[in-house]
Amino acid sequence: MAKVLIVTGDAAEDLEVMYPYQRLLEEGYQVDIAAPTAKKLQFVVHDFVDGFDTYTEKPGHVWRADLAFVDVQPREYKALVVPGGRAPEYIRNNPVCREIVRHFADSGKPIAALCHGPLVLAAAGVLKGRECSAYPACAPDVEQAGAVWMDSPAHVEGNLVTGRAWPDHPEWMRAFMKVLRDAR
Repeated sequence: MAKVLIVTGDAAEDLEVMYPYQRLLEEGYQVDIAAPTAKKLQFVVHDFVDGFDTYTEKPGHVWRADLAFVDVQPREYKALVVPGGRAPEYIRNNPVCREIVRHFADSGKPIAALCHGPLVLAAAGVLKGRECSAYPACAPDVEQAGAVWMDSPAHVEGNLVTGRAWPDHPEWMRAFMKVLRDAR
């Protein structure tokens, strides 16, 4: 059974972890969730409320990480998913997480990143010269990393599939599943 890795941590956007997790299971993949440590993670729910300039945040599900970043063997995985939320703000500072991301980028394996997830790709140095969608507030970070920010629910460039936020799930995962199926 082919394996897919999700890298995340506390305060990840609940839907952005659980939707790809369950969708990939449905397709028959083994899905492992890796975080800074193998522990119960507290996810959050981001929602858009009329009158607010940005999203609001509420507690989401509690979910156990299968393994710590240091225990990940990237060669065992066919693809990588990087959900958004606030987790990318701090997991991008983890050198092992950045090494994991570079493995997938250097190997040309499929990578899906959503919302704030591209912050991890930027920190790993894998966006230079590429096009990448992300949450609009992350556009300056994507551009500072040398990429062109795309306002797209499912931007595909080679092995990289990116989107803006959880409302983009149908388009984003449909595009990622195609890239994943077409991968050697």
